[in-house]
Amino acid sequence: MTMDPPRLHVEVDGDGPTIVLGHGFGGSARNFRAQVRGLAARFRVVRFDARGHARSEAPEDPAAYRPEAFVADVGRVLDQVGAPSAVIGGLSMGAGIALRFALAHPRRTRALVLASFPAGRDVAGSFRAVAEDFAATIEREGLEAAGARFVWGPDSGLEPRAAALIRQGFLEHDPHALACTLREVIAVQPSAADMADVLPAISQPVLLIAGDRDRSAVAASRALAAGLPHARVAVIPDAGHLVNVAQPAAFNAAVETFLRDVP
Repeated sequence: MTMDPPRLHVEVDGDGPTIVLGHGFGGSARNFRAQVRGLAARFRVVRFDARGHARSEAPEDPAAYRPEAFVADVGRVLDQVGAPSAVIGGLSMGAGIALRFALAHPRRTRALVLASFPAGRDVAGSFRAVAEDFAATIEREGLEAAGARFVWGPDSGLEPRAAALIRQGFLEHDPHALACTLREVIAVQPSAADMADVLPAISQPVLLIAGDRDRSAVAASRALAAGLPHARVAVIPDAGHLVNVAQPAAFNAAVETFLRDVP
């Protein structure tokens, strides 16, 4: 029996060409509030909570968290807001899903905005192990302990106020869903080298954004750009992985400048 797809929380602001923004692992549509304030005067900004995150439903079946399910959700969001095609964007996990969507649905993708692209298996073979350790800690000790160890703890480099906000958002997610997402999406994120054969098929313009303090994302973005026919990289000063939150004005300006050249 085929299960119905989970209900997704979707928010739409502004009027104009549509840009969809997908958040990173453990985030939500709230992470793009500054982009709504900066972009909604010229664009229709569509945000949504990924399955298993925040206000969206969380399926029980681990198979419901495979990458293809997240890709299908982007299409469902476009259908819900009545957009045959759009600029597809995302941060971290959301960027990985956005690129997968463009490969699967090129006619629905006008352009790509990929922020803090995950390094994937390029990280010394440890990416899968860390994701599994994170998932097991959630299951064994709960979200609070896992988040303190892997997300907002003393080694995170986050300021106390930022750490408190991230903790608040992280604790609203379904623990089972996060553990499944770690194993089914984060652990299998391909690197730029893994995608070398398929990147030339992306004919749309692509903007890759990374904070200068997020060295793995800067390296991943430049490696991706080298394999994409029409890509540019914007490195934002004084920003880490949550580049759109740390430097919203610079992030929004990079996106607006890029979108001026998108037909």
